Amino acid sequence: MIFIVDNALSPGVAKGINEAGYKAVHVRDIGMGAASDIDIINYAQRNDGIIISADTDFGALLALRKKARPSFILFKTSDKRPHILLKKLLATMDKVIKDLEQGEVIVIEDERIRLRQLPIM
Repeated sequence: MIFIVDNALSPGVAKGINEAGYKAVHVRDIGMGAASDIDIINYAQRNDGIIISADTDFGALLALRKKARPSFILFKTSDKRPHILLKKLLATMDKVIKDLEQGEVIVIEDERIRLRQLPIM
């Protein structure tokens, strides 16, 4: 399992995830800095990836696919600084890792976390 951090977020998020002991790449690191959302979804599907972004389009695209994978983490927070996002993500990781392995959309907001199982019907 690898976390794929989209262009909507800093490469520092991928770096911090790696430092926490998980495997992550930023789309720029894999030559996908200009890739479409669909291309990123397809890459994640092929590579057992979990997409992390602040771009809400991924949720809509995943719903249209009607598949259980790839999982998606959406940040809908007012503060998008990498260290703030990492703190929120890592604080919830133990609680949601099994859900992510099964296929889940996780929305991390300022004051709460929402989970929605894939596929979305």
